[in-house]
Formats: sequence, structure tokens, C-alpha cells
Amino acid sequence: MIIEKIKSTDDLNQLSNEELRTLSDELKEIIIDTVATNGGHLASNLGTIDLTIALHTVFNSPEDKIVWDVGHQSYAHKLLTGRLDSFSTIRQHKGISGFPKRSESPHDSFDTGHSSTSISAALGILEGRDQNRDSFKVVAVIGDGAMTAGLAFEGLNHAGHLKKDLIVILNDNEMSISPNVGAMSAYLRRIMIGDLYTKLKKETKHILEKIPGVGEPVLKMAQKAEDTVKGLFVPGLLFEELGFEYVGPIDGHRIDILIETLERFKDFPGPVLIHAITKKGKGYEPAEKSPGMFHGVGPFDIETGEPHSSGKTSYSAIFGNCLTELARDNKRIVAITAAMAEGTGLAEFVQKYPKRFYDVGIAEPHAVTFAAGLATEGIIPVVAIYSTFLQRSYDEIIHDVCLQQLPVIFAIDRGGIVGDDGPTHNGTFDISFLRHIPNLTVMAPKDGYELRCMLKTAVELNRPVAIRYPRGSTTDMHDNQEMKSLECGKAEVLSEGSDIVIIAIGSTVNPAAEAVKILTAEGISTCLINARFIKPLDIETIIDRAKSAKHILTVEENALAGGFGSCVLEALSQAGVTDVRLKMLGIPDIFVEQGPQNLIRQELGLDADGIAGAARTILNTR
Repeated sequence: MIIEKIKSTDDLNQLSNEELRTLSDELKEIIIDTVATNGGHLASNLGTIDLTIALHTVFNSPEDKIVWDVGHQSYAHKLLTGRLDSFSTIRQHKGISGFPKRSESPHDSFDTGHSSTSISAALGILEGRDQNRDSFKVVAVIGDGAMTAGLAFEGLNHAGHLKKDLIVILNDNEMSISPNVGAMSAYLRRIMIGDLYTKLKKETKHILEKIPGVGEPVLKMAQKAEDTVKGLFVPGLLFEELGFEYVGPIDGHRIDILIETLERFKDFPGPVLIHAITKKGKGYEPAEKSPGMFHGVGPFDIETGEPHSSGKTSYSAIFGNCLTELARDNKRIVAITAAMAEGTGLAEFVQKYPKRFYDVGIAEPHAVTFAAGLATEGIIPVVAIYSTFLQRSYDEIIHDVCLQQLPVIFAIDRGGIVGDDGPTHNGTFDISFLRHIPNLTVMAPKDGYELRCMLKTAVELNRPVAIRYPRGSTTDMHDNQEMKSLECGKAEVLSEGSDIVIIAIGSTVNPAAEAVKILTAEGISTCLINARFIKPLDIETIIDRAKSAKHILTVEENALAGGFGSCVLEALSQAGVTDVRLKMLGIPDIFVEQGPQNLIRQELGLDADGIAGAARTILNTR
């Protein structure tokens, strides 16, 4: 195999075009085989293999810096930069990351995982280069989806102002090149990237500027005419207005054309944007047909593309089904998401109520403020966003929703430990950054049925509400039970006991219940409280049960700093309760690394054995 002969990216320069195509096919097979076993991001990676080969052929990584936006398309990059032997461990516990990681390789110039950061980061690296009087090249690779975020345009605006030699690759995998458009694109490409065109444009401007009394008006007229013609044929006028030289669109699967274009603009003196058209899932039919399904996928059968099903129902699916059911009887309910309709379980809602569904693109802050605007008109907006991405809209939650007490419902998927995607995607901070916001009710269900009840309750509360639930499935659906409204701020006592009180929230309730069985078998009388509400907290129930036990253990799948345990401690302090011993069990002051959820929970002591052990510790402490 050619890939086995690639010891450094310099070796790519020795390969013919035919050999580069063969290398592309090899990378495709490796990525498909590995993702089918480990899970991961497939469609996006298959779409950027050819672009990655061209980038590493032209640029000298790690001296030259390539910044991958999100990084979910960097698998080929990892394979070409010394990680072939470890690639089978990608997204596995103690294995290599599914995203670029500076601690993993010098070829990974910036840690990524969230969208739309590449241009700003690359510009910062570029400015740092100039401050240090270095001379390497800097390239940002950003997808058309990531370009919908405001941060990307903030970076473009600043780059155009600084006029530095930043190269931005726009990986556009939504457009397709039809034969006619392809022919026009090829013609424009030859003109736009040709030395003659660039030289002629500069010399014409120079000559016109020298004509006394005539030069300036004629120059403006010529510029306007040029912009008008280019605006008709080239979808790059916006980027040129921001100060970029626009190149393209070019075929992102023609390695020879990509290399030619990158070579021509490698030393361009100002910011340049190269527009490459690619196809998600390229070379694997199931992924080409259903790129959304193969965006982030679990293990699957390569022959059919069918996922290996667990046979259980996910929290995301339960949420989506419930919201669709509630929307049937309440026409004021709308759903909003940020480019994650399938991931958040809203596929059925989209199908049944397309006019009441809004996908705003990768623009979480806009999603929240847009929802706030809807709420002022009597609409009930339900904003479904992963916990890790909701972090990006923190100010909007405070300023635009909670300050105005607008009835926006936040459905926070992937709250807690996510698993194989690692530290950029674990939702371990949402309790901490939400519970202190005035006017916001915060809930977390112990199972799928309780999620349904909480969603019904949220719709009825007519105030800002956040419901956080984990990634994964639940078997406790209570299918025969009708949804009921919950009393706001009221906990559920699952077992009585006089030795210790365990107060658990959300996904930790069920392992806490298993821990109670272990403790009971050891003769330890344990009270278990399912808090249900983080805010308002049912402090009366907690104090009442703590009067006899005098020992309290809180359990959460969130950072301990400012989390649920802190909430209980603060409430006890304010109530003047000082004669109890309290221990908080949760996530310490770390970023949780990748690995199976159950294994990570075991390592953190958040499984049944760990909870039982923490209870013994507090009881044995003198």
C-alpha cells in the first residue's frame, strides 16, 4: 500500500497523479473500515480526503500550520501525519482523538471540536508568526455549514482588515457542479488564478490612478463593472468585499486542480479564499445517499450501511416523539435547532410540522435570541441543542430570555458524559452555568418517562425552562403511563432510610438506586431522593430527611464546581442547617477524556459501586 510508504508528508511530492488517486482510495477504505468498527464522523471525512492530500502535498506541515474547523474531517490528515499505526484506536479509551489535538501531534496546530473557530484561530497564529518574525504559511479549512456562524465572519472581517497572507479553504459540500456550471467554473478558474489576470488587474488600476482628473471616476466605474460581472458568475463577491481574493469554485475531488490552485496562491501577499466543491460521503454509496445519517455514526455494517442497533430507545428519540405529540394539541409549539435536527431527535417533528420547525444553521446564539423573539408573540419555542454547544449562547440565555422572563424551553441533549467524542463534547458544565441565572427553572429526568413529564410541565409553566438529559438510551419508558405534570420544585423520595441520604439528579439516579441495594445488603439504611429539580431545589424534603440521617451524599454528572452538590450545600447553609456531614460526588476539576460512558463513569466513581463506596466513606469519617 502507498500509505505505508508515507513516512512524512514530504513523500507526497514524489507521487504521480495516478499514485495520489490510489492513495485517496486507500485512505477511504481505512477510514470506512475503522469508523464501521469504532463509530465516528464518516461522511465529512470521506468528502475531504482529496483536499487533505493536496494540502499536505503543497504545504510543509508541521512547519506550515493547517487549522481544521471542527476537526471532524481530519481523519485523512491524521493518517498522513504519522498516525496510521494508531488509527485503529481513534475515539477509543486512551486512543487518539477524533479531533485535532495539539498534545497528540505537532501536525495538529490547534485543538478543535466546536464549529467556526478556524479563521479566528488561524489569523491569531498568523499574527503570532509575524510578531515572532517567522515565515511559515497558515491555512484554515472551514465547511460551508460552519460558515453560517457569526464567529466565522468576525474572523473574515478582521483578516480582511489586517491584509495578512491567510489562506482560507471553503469546503463546500452542499453545492453540486453540473456540467454547464462546471465548464463555466473551469473557465473562470483559469482566468481568476492565472498570473496574467492578476497582473493585468493590478497594472490597470495603477495606470488609471495616474490619469489626472479622470483616473478616480474611471477607476470606480471599472471596479463597479468588474464586481457586477463577477457577481453574476462568481459566488465570491461577498468575500472580496471583506478584503479576500476569491478563487473558485473548483472541484474538490480533482487532486491535480487542487494542487495547481494551492501552488499558485501559496505565496499570495494578502488574504485569499479558495472555494472547493466536495461531496460528503464521497466513494461510499450509503454515506453519499444519507450524509446526515453518516455525519456522526456508531458502528455499522459496511455492506449495507445499517447501524448496529442496541434495540433501546434513546433520550433524543423520546424527546422528539414527545414534542411531536405535544405539538399536535398545541399549535403554539415550535422547534428550533442549530444544524442538528436528526441528532436532537426532531426528524418526526420536521416531517409532521415543517412550518413550525426552524434549523438556523450553526448559530446557537441566534437560535436563542430568535426563540426569545418568537416568545414575545405568544409562541412556545423549544430550543434543542447539545449541552456542549449551548455554552456558545450563554449571554443570550441571560440577556434575551431570562432577563425578560420569556417562556423559552431549552432541551439540552447530551448533558453529562458523552463518551467517545471526548472533552470537546462532554456536557459537564451546563448545571453550573445555568442554575445561577434568575427566572430559569432547571430540571433533569431519571428516565424517559420522566423526560416526557418534564417536557409537558415546561410547556405549562409559561417561563424559561431548561431540561438536561444524557446521551444514550433508557429502558424505563412507562409506555402505558400517560404524561403528567410535575409539581415545580418537588423532589421524589425513592426510598426511606436513617443512616444516610443520597440525593441524585438526572442520569445518576438509577446507579444511585443500585448503590442503595448494595448498601441495604450491608445493613446501611439509605434514603434516596430523586431531586428532579435543580432549580428550584426541594430543600424542605432534603432537610426533613437529613434530620435523622445527618449524612448527605449528592451525586451528579456535572462539574462539582458550582454544580448540583454546591446547590444543596448553599441551600443548607442558607437554611441554617449546620449539623450534617455532606459529601459531593461528581466530576472534579478536569476535562473528561474520551472513552465509553460506562468506563468513564466507573473511573469517576459515578457507577453503583462508586456511589456505594462514597457513602461508606462519609459514614466512616469521624
